[in-house]
Amino acid sequence: MTKSPKDDGPKKEETQKLIEKMKSTKEKWDAEAAASPDGPDETDALLSQAISMAIDQGKGWSSPTEREEYLAKLLDDDYIPPLFAENDEELEKSGLKDAFTTLHNEGETPGKNMLDFRKKGNESIALGRKNVAKNVQYYRDAVNHYYEAYHWACRIVPKDEGFVPTPEEHAAAAEDPYFTAKELDELRSIICSNCALAHMCLKNWGFVRDESKKAVDFNPNNIKAWYRLAKAYQMLQNFEGAGDAIDSGLKIEEDNKELLQLQKKLGEKVRKARLHRQQRERSRAERTSRIKDVWRYCKEEKVSLGRVSLVATVKDDEDEEDGNDAMEARWHHHYPHTGQLPKRDGSGKWTWPVLFVYPSHRQSDFIEHFGEDEIIALRMAQMFPEQEEDDGDNKTEMPWDYNNEFRCSNLAVYFEVHCLDNDTDIKGKQIIHPDSVERLNDQGATMRFYESSRALKGDEGPEMATVARCMERKHLHHQRKAWIKKHGSLWAKPDPCPVVQVHPAVTLGQVLRSKDMVVPNFLMTIILFPAEHPAHMEFLKEHKCIGALEPKET
Repeated sequence: MTKSPKDDGPKKEETQKLIEKMKSTKEKWDAEAAASPDGPDETDALLSQAISMAIDQGKGWSSPTEREEYLAKLLDDDYIPPLFAENDEELEKSGLKDAFTTLHNEGETPGKNMLDFRKKGNESIALGRKNVAKNVQYYRDAVNHYYEAYHWACRIVPKDEGFVPTPEEHAAAAEDPYFTAKELDELRSIICSNCALAHMCLKNWGFVRDESKKAVDFNPNNIKAWYRLAKAYQMLQNFEGAGDAIDSGLKIEEDNKELLQLQKKLGEKVRKARLHRQQRERSRAERTSRIKDVWRYCKEEKVSLGRVSLVATVKDDEDEEDGNDAMEARWHHHYPHTGQLPKRDGSGKWTWPVLFVYPSHRQSDFIEHFGEDEIIALRMAQMFPEQEEDDGDNKTEMPWDYNNEFRCSNLAVYFEVHCLDNDTDIKGKQIIHPDSVERLNDQGATMRFYESSRALKGDEGPEMATVARCMERKHLHHQRKAWIKKHGSLWAKPDPCPVVQVHPAVTLGQVLRSKDMVVPNFLMTIILFPAEHPAHMEFLKEHKCIGALEPKET
């Protein structure tokens, strides 16, 4: 149903009366402010301009309901007046973004502001170079001016290519300059390159690198930006990056004196850095091939692989909150300290890294190559030989074996059983406690885990170690979140791992192919106890023995 013009008559009269009242009130406030000894302050002037704009636009209450709604909005705790908005989102929520922006930038245009701040930055650089006392404040001012110039440059709307200005636009170009997209990119490149120069004077080489990158992104032909980028990489000891920047600059200007001098100075270091990168890439390709080979073999032979979290915390200060022993308790005995992978020997048979753990004496032995066809008892006999009957003292060779209990025939052998929990989320993904072993279900996860373990050990440099740490912390965070959602707390830990007793006459291959075996971190872990030792009894009380692995008849 449409309203007739007669229905709007009373509302228009009310609106007009309200506007007249606003005018009279504004005139009264302006007179009082002018009569004040200090004169009108900035807030009064800003408020007066806002009222003038509202009057000019016919702003008034069309109905008492609209007035009540506006007052309710002002009294809302979440409402932020545009004068106090700290970002565009808060300004947008105020509902007065367009009006306030117009008021705030009255008499100013982004293009003019950009050129003005760029000029101020150039002047600060010149003053800094002339300053005999070498006052770096000039360069700091230049950086701030260039940042302001870049800010305004990002607010300019470029004209289309082939744009022809009207006479009015041409006349107003001094106050409101216009630029095509290409011209604007060139200006942004110059601003970023000049900002990099100011940072060079302050020796802020990281910022020099970042600003120079932005400059060459906007304009790949900016030769000065390429030189400053190469210089930044030199000071940051990234000689390969410096070489690439020098080469890119010389493609633009072959006889550039500064780049040629830098190329001569860094030539040998760049060559070594590139050679080192090629070696790393070759090694990474070889590792990738090896991991694929291991995964393919394990899948064919039905050998299960697993992993544990490579980090103990999701933030840097978590160790201080949990206590000094948090890291030690986290690793237990599955720390991937070897970095070794299963491999084929000369005859084509597979060997595995194996860790023998002796919890009763808190000792361990690492065997780098343990053949799958080797009988565990033979290896144990080499490490813990039986004593000769005519040997009177009956002492073992291990200095820590005070009671001479570590003899091959006196040892009980076990392996832990992992990944028995059947907890899954709605997507069918298994929910794992962060302290438990997680099954590796695909080749990609296996490769990522191995590369992360190497990076965290420092094999790929500090930057890659930081990236790997962030990825592992994210993985640990998701594990914790899923477990807490399911069980309410991380303290609701699963029961201790059950174990399977291993007959010493079995081969390593039989243990690996057991349906209960999951190999954490590519490291086969075997637990040994002296049969009559008290720690053995305590171990079996805590860890339920769910079976025994007997040798198969051949």
